[in-house]
Amino acid sequence: MTPASLDATFAALADPTRRAILARLAMGEVSVMELAQPFAMSQPAISKHLKVLERAGLVSRGRDAQRRPVRAEPKPMAEAVAWLENYRQVYEARFEAMDALLEELKAKTPLATKGPTR
Repeated sequence: MTPASLDATFAALADPTRRAILARLAMGEVSVMELAQPFAMSQPAISKHLKVLERAGLVSRGRDAQRRPVRAEPKPMAEAVAWLENYRQVYEARFEAMDALLEELKAKTPLATKGPTR
């Protein structure tokens, strides 16, 4: 994945409407009109969101007679997940090291007594 394509993927995913569109397309392809129905926006506004998703490679449009179905394309999302996974592993290893250090410090520190004794 190139930095530019990764940037385009994350920029497209930054908008909640585009994420909702992708969530709907995860269930299967639909027409633009069907896609616009649950949103409180015009079909041209939905088309603008689709263009952003299309430029990022996250969706594609086909042609089926009079219908122009829109479908999700999994490759850019999989590449973004793989990129994120590298960082998840790095931070998970850091947290495990921190947990081990805390356990080591707990073992070395004597327990405090409960207040002054009389």
